[in-house]
Amino acid sequence: MKHIVTGIVAHVDAGKTTLSEALLYQAGTVHELGRVDNGDAFLDPDDLEKKRGITIFSHQASLQTDHLNLTLLDTPGHADFGAQAEQVLSVLDDAILVVSATDGVKGYTKTLWQLLKRYQVPTFIFVNKMDADGVDQAAVMKQLQTELDPGCLTFTPNAEGQLTDDTYEGMAVQSETLLDQYLEDGTLADDQVRQLIQSRQVFPCYFGSALKLTGIDTLMSGLDRWTIERQPASEFGARVFKVSHDEKGERLTWVRVTGGTLQPRDEVLPEQKINQLRLYNGVKYTVQPTVSAGEVCAITGLTGTRPGQGLGNLDDLATPFLQPVLAYKVDPHGNDLHDCLAALQQLEDEDPQLHVTWSEQLQEIRVQLMGLMQLEVLQQLLQQQFQLTVGFDQGSILYQETITAPVEGVGHFEPLRHYAEVHLAMTPTEPGTGVTFDTDCSLEVLGKNWQHQVLTSLRAKQHLGVLVGAPITDMRITLIGGRASNVHSVGGDFREATWRAVRQGLMMAASAGQSQLLEPWYQFTLTVTQDQVGRAMTDIQRMHGEFDAPEVTTGETVTIVGTAPVSEMQGYSQEVNAYTHGRGQLECLVAGYQPCHNADEVIEAADYNPTGDVPNTPDSVFCAHGAGYPVKWDQLPVMAHYPYAKTL
Repeated sequence: MKHIVTGIVAHVDAGKTTLSEALLYQAGTVHELGRVDNGDAFLDPDDLEKKRGITIFSHQASLQTDHLNLTLLDTPGHADFGAQAEQVLSVLDDAILVVSATDGVKGYTKTLWQLLKRYQVPTFIFVNKMDADGVDQAAVMKQLQTELDPGCLTFTPNAEGQLTDDTYEGMAVQSETLLDQYLEDGTLADDQVRQLIQSRQVFPCYFGSALKLTGIDTLMSGLDRWTIERQPASEFGARVFKVSHDEKGERLTWVRVTGGTLQPRDEVLPEQKINQLRLYNGVKYTVQPTVSAGEVCAITGLTGTRPGQGLGNLDDLATPFLQPVLAYKVDPHGNDLHDCLAALQQLEDEDPQLHVTWSEQLQEIRVQLMGLMQLEVLQQLLQQQFQLTVGFDQGSILYQETITAPVEGVGHFEPLRHYAEVHLAMTPTEPGTGVTFDTDCSLEVLGKNWQHQVLTSLRAKQHLGVLVGAPITDMRITLIGGRASNVHSVGGDFREATWRAVRQGLMMAASAGQSQLLEPWYQFTLTVTQDQVGRAMTDIQRMHGEFDAPEVTTGETVTIVGTAPVSEMQGYSQEVNAYTHGRGQLECLVAGYQPCHNADEVIEAADYNPTGDVPNTPDSVFCAHGAGYPVKWDQLPVMAHYPYAKTL
């Protein structure tokens, strides 16, 4: 029996959980259809999910057909919980993207599509709510092909159970090699179709109504016929995609095993052994004596694990694409601050994107979030799980910093009986690429061990910019030179020199006017009535936003699509609700970071002193007459022992 792991992803209210229920019911896993609005959905068991009628956490279920053993992972649909959905994508064999026939491709659907591409997940599309009045299947297909990919093709079989000639022709044009074969033979083999799906050149589309169980059998038959089981690796490997706590408070590490097997008492991390292996189906689980490659399980007994972590022969994943853009300060409302901190740290253990920080000096806790929905859920979790009623201040913006031109950063660390000098080439990269590290230094200049120390030090901390002290992004930092002492150099010396080199380079860039402050921007879709368009356009211009020409969606409403700074659009949904008397709609999705629209104002308000930030100093330490002495960052071009690069 073929075993695959499939995730269901969708924009909120597309019917994702309803489809999950329909698949489970059709396969006989559940004997009654649960309803999201009734609070009895099999894969929305949490009290908060029942109360709000949305999926907040990812959940697992299992179903079987005659030839297919399917592990189903249901994911949150609201954009504020997109990070939880992203965590699941790394362990999938394929995904089902649910699109509402009445709403079409929404903004968050495009975000999910980008994530599926990022993680290279083969994707099936189920167009739901086809029973609604006025739905045109041809129009929906055209939008899928235009907004998502031309490889989106109807896979509904004909009366003989075969795909249509139009579908085969649509697949053949995705590959010149297959096109020649198709023109000669008039068809494609099933294995060739599977490979097109696996390589994300073709995306099978199915149509139906999950609520009325139409199109479900066809979708399940398609998954059976067109999916490919992942081949297990020979060595043990597993990917962590979720951390949670059960009703008794026991910590669970959720993994997909990619190779080898897992058994209780196995030591998968240094000095950490597995207690139990649990296979979950909804809220119920069975304890397993062994878990094989391809299976998903929850492990008890591990600490410190985090989503994206690789176990065994798997490396950790890169930083998630979806990152919070707002920071909030906790108002304890009379509760002990340290109780609040302990509770938030446990929630951060499950969702590292919260980035809980504690300032001993200011006696304050801060958390990072995507939006107001996540903030409300966080408050309810604190009340429900820890009996803590807390508030949060108005969210502040999480800025980032980058450089606009190449610069060489130099750090020198030479107190008595220590020595290290590091030269780094810092070059700007495309927006959204984050920070990457590399080396382009001869082993004759710096030995392999010292180069390893530099790269390890670069990855060991989050480096801050010098404009407002925000994290740096969108640059490549490359080791290009340096110097060590055969007698006095130790690893810690290179850590100090490396961190100082990064900051010194940033100071050099800032002094040359080549530093840039970035802020998060929303991509928004605003729907108002025709008589409110003028007000809406004026508001967007006031918020320094940009927008396309308004488009009439019905006889009465107009849709405006554009982008605007998050800082300006905070609270605007309440304004829209007020001036449209509840008839307007505003959808905001984080579209990434762009140059800050009011950088001078933000920098002045921050009043950040980069040379006074002692843990992130740009200055160096040299030695003379048997003692170390500080040297300011701007003196390094004269003082450095290793020559500067002539060009970068």
